[in-house]
Amino acid sequence: MSEKDKLISIGKAAEILGVHRDSLRSWDNKGLIEGVKTPGGHRRYRLSEINRFLGEQSKKSSTTRAVIYGRVSSHDQKKKGDLERQIGRVSSYCAGKGHLVVEVLQEVGSGMSDTRAKLRKLFKMVNEGLLDRVVVEHKDRLCRFGFGVLEAYFKSHEVEIEWTEDVLGKSYEEELVQEILSLMTSFCSRIYGKRSAENRKKAKPDRGEAGSNADDRNCQGRGGRGSRKDCEPGIPTLSIRSCGS
Repeated sequence: MSEKDKLISIGKAAEILGVHRDSLRSWDNKGLIEGVKTPGGHRRYRLSEINRFLGEQSKKSSTTRAVIYGRVSSHDQKKKGDLERQIGRVSSYCAGKGHLVVEVLQEVGSGMSDTRAKLRKLFKMVNEGLLDRVVVEHKDRLCRFGFGVLEAYFKSHEVEIEWTEDVLGKSYEEELVQEILSLMTSFCSRIYGKRSAENRKKAKPDRGEAGSNADDRNCQGRGGRGSRKDCEPGIPTLSIRSCGS
């Protein structure tokens, strides 16, 4: 068997193509790339077929460079494979459209955060003119709010945004609710924290006032009735003697 006819595993083939295994399976099922089934039912691919597919994709997508961006809000979602499957679905979409995927960006973070590392990398790539399309599964994967501003900025650099789904799934709606609740909790904590600090400041007695109160207590402890006059400055005290003394 020649080197070109050498069979490689689906994992190795996906690595060469720069896509997820699910994308490669989808292309195989659609007849876009020809695979070989082993007697044990495993998929294998010839190197010649991989090179052929790469050549066709390069010709079709020479003018459309795409970056796939995927995001989930929590590490639990990533552990469950949600992010991996999301990238796989978008990769299949790009293959069907004939886009040349130059980068796959995926991260865990809130859609309301503007400090996401991969999102900032995407902005840098847009500024440097390294892509023509940004492809996401849904608009909210890029940002929860202000999508129009982001879209206008990308268009000013001749970059289009494509999304594969127009309607949010139930999991995405639940994710949005959780993010909004987290945001409200954060704001409430700040407000109550500030209010608590102000109340503590008000409750703390003034140093001068505290000293005056202490003097009053000292005066009251010196001898009962009339002792307050003895403690007040500038008021002379009189000593009254009886006639028989």
